[in-house]
Amino acid sequence: MLGVMTTPSDLHAELALAQDLAREAGELLREHLRRGLTVEHKTSADDPVTAADREASTLIMTRLAQVFTLDGLLSEEEEDRQDRLSAARVWIVDPIDGTKEYSTGLPDYCVSIGLAVGGEPVLGVVYAPDTDELFSGVVGRGVTLNGQPVPAPSAGPDWRIAVSDTEHGRELHRSGLTGMKPSGSIALKLARLAAAQADATFTMSPRSEWDIAAGHALLRAAGGDLRRRDGRPIRYNQSRPNIEQGLIGGTPGALHWLDAQLRQHRLPSAHLGLTSRDPAWTLLPAPDRAALDGHPGVNIRHADGELLALLIVNPQTRQVERAEGDAFHLDRLTRDVTRALGPLQS
Repeated sequence: MLGVMTTPSDLHAELALAQDLAREAGELLREHLRRGLTVEHKTSADDPVTAADREASTLIMTRLAQVFTLDGLLSEEEEDRQDRLSAARVWIVDPIDGTKEYSTGLPDYCVSIGLAVGGEPVLGVVYAPDTDELFSGVVGRGVTLNGQPVPAPSAGPDWRIAVSDTEHGRELHRSGLTGMKPSGSIALKLARLAAAQADATFTMSPRSEWDIAAGHALLRAAGGDLRRRDGRPIRYNQSRPNIEQGLIGGTPGALHWLDAQLRQHRLPSAHLGLTSRDPAWTLLPAPDRAALDGHPGVNIRHADGELLALLIVNPQTRQVERAEGDAFHLDRLTRDVTRALGPLQS
């Protein structure tokens, strides 16, 4: 049993176990596919879950708890034990990132196992069972794909942009942004960026820590980074493990180019749970800034300094108190808030 503090360069045992668990969980997922799946939904039709998600989570979390006894644990499919907040090291797991793809027979899903130390992602393992691709990396030690070092990143200028297939189908296909490659799992997108199979990515909707921790570590190990759309860094092991806004990531050159493209094409980002400490707070009209300061349910969608939609919700009752803005953007924002809170009450 291990529980000692380690630096990223010491994480040999952690990486080996994460790789073994990812492959073992991947075989469990394939076995469930062979037997047939029963699909349920959590907050909406866009948020499916299966018995395979839960069994893979139990497999991974049980073994990590047995071996690394002092570490915190966070999984999408487990009750969030807040004792993780006092742990210096936290394993952040998504047993299936891309459950929608998994449950509909598409190969674009993966097992995602990340380790954060002091809030920073330092180790990532992402395994794609259908293609038998194991992406592994530790910050300071680089990235491998099935045990082999990955190639150097592209030098551009024809950048390849990995985007959400859902976001692409609903609005990005009309944006004029070039080089887009739609796909499902964001963890797998980030792993492919780290392996030089794409160059940058972004989202308009928020994501959770378990979606991105492993992929973020891989990207950092490859010399890139992932951050919030407003430029602020992502910190892990937060009391609410959700990144409340869209994300942008990639290798340095591609990231700089993409950031400018998002502004040029005025591509939106949601921001849920907006507070007066957030840069986007200034987009609210002055009377709203005064009236809503301290309200826990201020949600907006915005682009290039323009407020597109505003949705005020009581997070406890999920009662909509106010809804304003362009109908399309308000619909997208409502979907994001529903995904975070559950069905809303009008």
